[in-house]
Amino acid sequence: MINSLWLWAIALIVGFPLTVVLLGEIIHRLQKSRKPLATTLQIIRNLVLPVLIFLLFTRYVLQLPPSDERVRGIQTLLWIFVIHAALSLLNTVLFEQAKANTWQAKVPKLLIDLSRLFLVLLGTAIVLATVWNADLAGLVTALGVSSIVIGLALQDTLGSVMSGIALLFEQPFSVGDWLQVGDLVGQVIDINWRSVRLITLEREMVIIPHKLISSEVIRNFSRPQPIHAERIQIGFSYKDPPNLAKYVLRTTALETQGILSDPEPYIFTLGYDDSAITYEVKFFIEDYADLEEIRDRFMTRVWYAAQRNNLNIPFPIRTLYHFHGPTSRAEGSKKFAESLDSIPDFVPLERDQKNLKTLSPEINLKHFGAGECVIQQGCPNNALYIVIVGEATMTVIDQNGYEQEVLQIKTGEFFGEMTLFSGEASMISVIATQDLELMMISANEVDKMIDRQPNFSREISQVLEIRRRAVYNALQANQPKAKVNR
Repeated sequence: MINSLWLWAIALIVGFPLTVVLLGEIIHRLQKSRKPLATTLQIIRNLVLPVLIFLLFTRYVLQLPPSDERVRGIQTLLWIFVIHAALSLLNTVLFEQAKANTWQAKVPKLLIDLSRLFLVLLGTAIVLATVWNADLAGLVTALGVSSIVIGLALQDTLGSVMSGIALLFEQPFSVGDWLQVGDLVGQVIDINWRSVRLITLEREMVIIPHKLISSEVIRNFSRPQPIHAERIQIGFSYKDPPNLAKYVLRTTALETQGILSDPEPYIFTLGYDDSAITYEVKFFIEDYADLEEIRDRFMTRVWYAAQRNNLNIPFPIRTLYHFHGPTSRAEGSKKFAESLDSIPDFVPLERDQKNLKTLSPEINLKHFGAGECVIQQGCPNNALYIVIVGEATMTVIDQNGYEQEVLQIKTGEFFGEMTLFSGEASMISVIATQDLELMMISANEVDKMIDRQPNFSREISQVLEIRRRAVYNALQANQPKAKVNR
């Protein structure tokens, strides 16, 4: 008897530290290779093993009988930790290491939680039956009666749970998807046993019970593809040719940051309404969360594009027109006169008020919104631009695809001289940093100005040489500001 006690004591004293060291080494190796099994082994080392050793010590060294309350308490604690380790192992084997597009990866988290609850209850029943000799038949009967009472009291909650299980088996959405449920639009941030939580565009959290969401029509903006199609209606005057209006809308959409070029935007003529021809722009975005910002950016640029192309966005009123001959030249002359003060003296323009009626048709005022590209690198340019109001930035894209800033162009300065007469593609881009009002002078008109005032050519040549050096220095700096795809 004494030998048996000493054998158990020695075995526990020696075996426990060795097992802890061995498990520690295995856990360390698994953690270095980032294996999820390390978590289960930590539970065994830190919880199951110490309680098991303590149970063996009380039974075979202290010789306490199995019916002793202390032994039963230790056995109960051991069963709890064993169930915990078993569930961790099951979760690791089935779900943590599951590959994409397998049935394990598609099992909803709610179903996993409910399965874990069922296994915990089953383990509790086993503990009560084996350790405490509980009468499970009486317990099941009591639970049956109690479940009826609880079911009646929690029928709405249980209805939400069952609806949630059915909904998650179908998996019409997942965390991160953008949904429209009724009139509500939001992104799914959590799916639990009772409800779905959404975060709206107003950054407000909305909780929708499964029972309610299962009875609604759900629009998923993130599936089957993450891209989303947005439709915007815009009206232009009856005097504006539809093909021109559709071209301007399509070009503006393609130049708007955030709107995809593949699939490309579509423009439809919807109808001839009371005060305008209504067009619909259908464009695609990659992330629904950016919808409001992209829509604002596009609608802002439409106004500037309409102004540059002489398109009229009519008021929703009935207008009576009296035609007395063309008036656009008079309106253009008025704007031109208001802009003369911003033009440098070396530009040979007629500044006498009486000569404004003879304004050349090759001189126009153009408007660009902040962020719009006036000259695109790689595209031809045959006009000289003078900044009347606003500022712009000259940039160049280097051979690595990075955008380098060359210089700032301010009110009274001009640009476009690099390719004015060559007809070659522009080596730089000019982007509006503020709302721009520009005077655009064609190459032919610039030729006439040089003939009238030859020193204007010298001014252009000096600016051209300075800017070419600035472009060279920007390319040599090789400090990436942003990588762009144009």
